[in-house]
Amino acid sequence: MPGYYHDHDLPHFAKIGDHAPELWRKFSEWYGAVFAEGALTEREKALIALGVAHAVQCPYCIDAYTQAALEKGSNLEQMTEAVHVASAIRGGASLVHGLQMRNVADKVSM
Repeated sequence: MPGYYHDHDLPHFAKIGDHAPELWRKFSEWYGAVFAEGALTEREKALIALGVAHAVQCPYCIDAYTQAALEKGSNLEQMTEAVHVASAIRGGASLVHGLQMRNVADKVSM
């Protein structure tokens, strides 16, 4: 069964702006500014993006930022570590929401 996501779609990302060109222009300018060299290097930003891509489970972003991280000089060890960091944060965020569950359970149990 074919998957929902297709790697050949990624190069066509800009087409999402065809019917809202001004919004796409603004997004593109902001996006470009975010990923430009600043307090963080472009390589560091690509690693962050790769970790976030895994946390939000976006296959297009995983493809794009795997390539970007490699192009910016990251290696597989660094990229894998970034994925583990993102996974730990995502797992911890799920667990900490258990406090909400406990708070509700305590209220109901009273």
